[in-house]
Amino acid sequence: MRRTSLAAVVALLLGLVTANNALAESAPGCGPVTQIGSTGYIGDNGQRWASVKQFKGCGKNWAYIYTWASVHGAGAPYTPEMIIIEKWASTSAREPFGHAGQKSGKYRQQELWSSGTDTLSVCTSAYAEWNSGAMTYRARSSIRC
Repeated sequence: MRRTSLAAVVALLLGLVTANNALAESAPGCGPVTQIGSTGYIGDNGQRWASVKQFKGCGKNWAYIYTWASVHGAGAPYTPEMIIIEKWASTSAREPFGHAGQKSGKYRQQELWSSGTDTLSVCTSAYAEWNSGAMTYRARSSIRC
């Protein structure tokens, strides 16, 4: 009985380690990156279809939009129109003062990364525009200084 319990605990711990490793993100040409700030969401009427995140890694900022597998797998028509890094004077600024790293997406492209930007020394957020075929939705991650 004790061996079975010990084996179950070991399996659980190994499963947690494996699950956490699966959550790591990798920016193009950079490798593993770390999320900074909170996630923004694309959606309407209580539904969420995509997430917008900002990462740091390799001495750069990265913006990222991911269309959720449930939306993508259902064959929904969508286009992640663009992803950028926004530059802000502070977390209380009303509008960004600049943009960097813009990339445009293709029809039904599930993941889209911005270019890596040299903006770690300023306040930034990730900003995305996502088109459902009927409407364009906009979202941003939190501003991070």
